[in-house]
Amino acid sequence: MTHPSAPTDIRQVEQVLPGRPTQDGAGVKLLRVYSYSPELNLDPFLMLDEFATDEASDYIGGFPDHPHRGFETVTYMLDGRMLHQDHMGNRGDLGPGDVQWMTAGRGVIHSEMPQQTEGRMHGFQLWINLPSGEKMCPPAYRDIPSPTMPVVDLLDGSGTVKVIAGTYSNGLDPIAGPLQGMTTAPLMLDVHMGAHGQFLEPLASGHTAFVYVYEGEAMVGDERVGARHLAVLGSGACVQVNSLESDTRFLVLAAAPIGEPVVQYGPFVMNTRAEIERAVQDYQSGKF
Repeated sequence: MTHPSAPTDIRQVEQVLPGRPTQDGAGVKLLRVYSYSPELNLDPFLMLDEFATDEASDYIGGFPDHPHRGFETVTYMLDGRMLHQDHMGNRGDLGPGDVQWMTAGRGVIHSEMPQQTEGRMHGFQLWINLPSGEKMCPPAYRDIPSPTMPVVDLLDGSGTVKVIAGTYSNGLDPIAGPLQGMTTAPLMLDVHMGAHGQFLEPLASGHTAFVYVYEGEAMVGDERVGARHLAVLGSGACVQVNSLESDTRFLVLAAAPIGEPVVQYGPFVMNTRAEIERAVQDYQSGKF
């Protein structure tokens, strides 16, 4: 079915990135789908990981206490339970469908530990950069329970859209997610489609955008994209995704680029090497 007001300028795929198996935290097995490098800069996005396993040994070690400075982290759970605790006294139990949005700002020390010893654990962690003027802001933390995020039927009836951040156009009846007002204006949608469905959504001009297919297979623009692959989108007015022979699930992410230098050292992301050195010193001296 064609969107009744469909733009003709579809964003096409510029690059397809496969998820790469790795480990993080205390031996948690995951797929690193995207990681910032000077050669591949999806500004303001810094990283996207997916963790998905039925084996407790793959996740039981969790992510013990570790620091962050200079960016935001987004954890989105599909299956399983994780407990967040930080040095500010925040505590959040993330269950299926829940989101945690944390602004590290000038510094946070936190842990994310599984609250189960068996069963499936599936979710994502996304890192989004902060502009220089916000990198030393006070840290902030927010839990977004699944029931507070709107789930909207697609216009062709082939599936649903969960609105996590930003606003879904929904034809002529926009639906706002619970996360709004950030400098980078992020859009984060989780789309579930049956076979032979279509998703079509306008995207802000100039915003960096990508689609991550995590189940099934889809046509993103004119490119066939399989499961566990990220499709980097070029310029254009909208994103179009068509499911093929099976159910398909994918994330749509877009945000305004910051356009500033990125200097990263592990969990610290700043604009200069001197700022990184200061972050390490502050952490080691207990100033977070």
